Amino acid sequence: MSFFIEKEVECNFNFDYEKVAEAVVSASLEHENFPYEAEVNLTLTDNEGIHAINKEYRQIDRPTDVLSFPMLSYETPGDFSFLSDENEDDFNPDTGEVMLGDIIISVDKVKEQALEYGHSEKREFAFLITHSMLHLFGYDHMEADEAAVMEEHQRKILDALGITR
Repeated sequence: MSFFIEKEVECNFNFDYEKVAEAVVSASLEHENFPYEAEVNLTLTDNEGIHAINKEYRQIDRPTDVLSFPMLSYETPGDFSFLSDENEDDFNPDTGEVMLGDIIISVDKVKEQALEYGHSEKREFAFLITHSMLHLFGYDHMEADEAAVMEEHQRKILDALGITR
């Protein structure tokens, strides 16, 4: 697995955020039985940075907590059968890894929401990465039944890591 973190802002968390992020990405890949080596990119920014991206790509003029930019198109969430070595566009030509996509998190929102929801910054950070990884696997939460499936996967991944509320 290739996992890259780009810091646009200072990340003064009271936990090893790089270790937590990598553990969550790995646990998500394992939980979903992802059949290939994967590449994931994480950018840590602030409310101002994520606001600009949210406005540009989603036409939503406000900051958000996390944005996901999947590189794959799924017919069914979590179904990776469409991937094959013959579809070179899905694989990084240098590493042979599937390029899953990009995750962008507002460090400001991690701190705000941890306070708001009454849990640790570590839990909020891990939750947002888990949530975004599921988007990179094709899951969504626009409909109630989709949300229920996604929430169950999130819970199982975080429970497996021992990161609870």
